[in-house]
Amino acid sequence: MLLQVNESGQPHRPIVVGVVNCTPDSFFDGGAHADLLAHARRLVAQGADWLDVGGESTRPGADAVDAEAEWARIAPVVEALSAEVVISVDTSKPAVAARAAAAGAVVLNDVTGLRDAAMTAISERFLLTVVMHMRGTPRSMSALTDYADLTAEVRAHLVEAAGRARSPQVAIDPGIGFAKTARQSLRLLRDTDALVATGLPVYIGASRKSFIGRTLRLPDPEDRLPGSLAAVAAAWQRGARIFRVHDVAETRQHVDLLYAIDRSGELAAGQQTP
Repeated sequence: MLLQVNESGQPHRPIVVGVVNCTPDSFFDGGAHADLLAHARRLVAQGADWLDVGGESTRPGADAVDAEAEWARIAPVVEALSAEVVISVDTSKPAVAARAAAAGAVVLNDVTGLRDAAMTAISERFLLTVVMHMRGTPRSMSALTDYADLTAEVRAHLVEAAGRARSPQVAIDPGIGFAKTARQSLRLLRDTDALVATGLPVYIGASRKSFIGRTLRLPDPEDRLPGSLAAVAAAWQRGARIFRVHDVAETRQHVDLLYAIDRSGELAAGQQTP
């Protein structure tokens, strides 16, 4: 098993997943790193437990790319680093997922939540699958934000999607910002405990996203690190333990201190380290 979990189904310790965008058009750092391998290794040095490697932007309105182009973007990172660190492949294409698994990736992160039967079959090649809630596609999702009961619908969707996965372990991601308004994204963070109650590991990807900008009037993603850390703290307090982030060093320190605070009551008198 990739994750050792507690009685609530969450990892025993915080998991920080570093984002490696091998794309020219991702909303925050697409095209910002000329040497992607150096960037990826820097994230590991800063404390990333996993690297989530993606070759197609899923920002609102993003254009799709074909499987060959997507694989060509991520292959150098996946092939070079899969023996050094846990590699998660961020893709909704079965062909890309299959090649990533063959190259050593052990986590499948599918933003479409295994809608594709072929992707469901391929999930058995991974140690863990992350299923995310999203309606439509990145190009259409901004118009698909009407819910009768947001949290209940997202939770039901994720439980159903998790039931299709064929990997030994499955984590659920509420899809902050994917077919959700800023207010709805805040609501899902507030209701993280309802997802934790499923007994499945909860995976939160809120880093630098537009809901922070809209809530705090920060149009530039460069200004959203404090808000990103606040989102992590809110989800942590409600039981989530896996966080997909751009800012690994800051998040690592943040969650490690939260973990130490939570464990402080368990430490023997005079013990100095968590």
